[in-house]
Amino acid sequence: MELKMVETKFLDFPTKEFGFRTSYPSPLVGVNSFPKSSACKVICSMAPDSISNNKVTPSTLMFQSRINKINEANSKILDHFDDEYGGVIINSEKLPSNSNDFAFLLHSSVSQWRTKGKKGIWLKLPSELSEFVPIALKEGFQYHHAERGYVMLTYWIPEGPCMLPANASHQVGVGGFVLVVQEKYCAPPFVGFWKIPTGFIQESEEIYTGAVREVKEETGIDTEFMEVIAFRHAQNMAFEKSDLFFICMLKPLSYEIKVDDHEIEAAKWMPLVEFVKQPWIQEDSMLKRVTDIFIARMGKKYCGLNAHHLISKFDDRSSTLYYNVVNTQDINCITT
Repeated sequence: MELKMVETKFLDFPTKEFGFRTSYPSPLVGVNSFPKSSACKVICSMAPDSISNNKVTPSTLMFQSRINKINEANSKILDHFDDEYGGVIINSEKLPSNSNDFAFLLHSSVSQWRTKGKKGIWLKLPSELSEFVPIALKEGFQYHHAERGYVMLTYWIPEGPCMLPANASHQVGVGGFVLVVQEKYCAPPFVGFWKIPTGFIQESEEIYTGAVREVKEETGIDTEFMEVIAFRHAQNMAFEKSDLFFICMLKPLSYEIKVDDHEIEAAKWMPLVEFVKQPWIQEDSMLKRVTDIFIARMGKKYCGLNAHHLISKFDDRSSTLYYNVVNTQDINCITT
């Protein structure tokens, strides 16, 4: 046998085929179907002399069969989409059901995407395929975030810092100035404290609709959103996330209270003066400032932020922009 090589490109051979993984110069003269990007010194050393002479012999056919198997293995990758940032999104709806198939295809896919110069890889594994998570972690993927029905993992291919966006860093809460409630479950110091209804924004929910929904769920009162009168930004809150809390002014549309027995101990209509006199309001600088703002707004000495729906050409989607405009035909506040 004679060893003849004419190319010097490099790429890994599949581990499954030969039991090792390394790079060698590529391929032999006369093997047209052998991929230019693949080579193996062991295979080359075993190649019959008849290959270089373009003779068809049984040994040549056997060698060609092995090469075809390598080509076929290299061509199999996970179904995916290319994203607009030079990365890859693996199609979670077309993942194999067998863990061995998944492990082989994931390894082959990452290798090919690395060769093609891809950057970030996004892998969304539904809960019914949770046994694939250790396989992906062993391949080099990292946790990004998890929701009730799936876990998202990522893989950053290039050298240097990862440029993929991090998981959501904030949680968003709302409160509605309209009536007051006492929570059923709270820390002992807050027992008996009357507060505005509050809660968290749900996924794909607007700030103003979240405030209206929370009041309805806790008290049974229908309301209309008027303005955002203030918002608070705090760090290292629940799950070490930052917290945005929007305080909204609402207008009641109904008056019959129906308390949510699961969350609320009591709810009632309370005069503003009585609400402000509570010790917790007077002793807490932030609560005191918020009530001062609300009083100023009621006296038309302060303007909050109205919700305006606009479409940006950046994404061609409708968004809500909160800002203050004094309309001379419909003035509802006077700034000082």
